[in-house]
Amino acid sequence: MFISIDANKCTGHGRCYTVAPDLLSEDDEGFVAQSGQTLAIPEALLGQAQEATEGCPEGAISIRQSSAVDA
Repeated sequence: MFISIDANKCTGHGRCYTVAPDLLSEDDEGFVAQSGQTLAIPEALLGQAQEATEGCPEGAISIRQSSAVDA
């Protein structure tokens, strides 16, 4: 499983790295540091990834089966 953060949708609410501190972190401006990336989710952190996805008010985070970017 992979977590993908859409940099164009992220507005810096910070909920994602608050509920998934072992997976995501903040940058100097309060945005998720992994913005614009797709990362593998360790199995032990899948719950945190799901909470981050569900808690994002902008829908900037998604969980995918593969790392491939949709065209």
